[in-house]
Amino acid sequence: MAVVEARSIVRLPPGVRLPFEVYVNGVRQQPGIDYEVLDDTLRFEAELRKEGKLGFWRWFLGAWGVGTYRQNDSVDVSYERDGRPMLLEGLEIEPAG
Repeated sequence: MAVVEARSIVRLPPGVRLPFEVYVNGVRQQPGIDYEVLDDTLRFEAELRKEGKLGFWRWFLGAWGVGTYRQNDSVDVSYERDGRPMLLEGLEIEPAG
């Protein structure tokens, strides 16, 4: 299996165990290719980002219909707990250090 050089990490909440499926912006990711699991952390080769809060000027321009777009990735994890399907949406993304 190839080792992924991490640029972004996502920490899994307690209780999430394999097997699970990982999605970035709604696209299923492949373990060992797009990410790897290390303890309770997903390590992505891609640089993922969340946009964060809008500043005043970006909000003001948006109110007038002027689009200002930035990268805004969403990492979701689908798994089962006690036989029930579970979905974690928009997990926090951190730069790999």
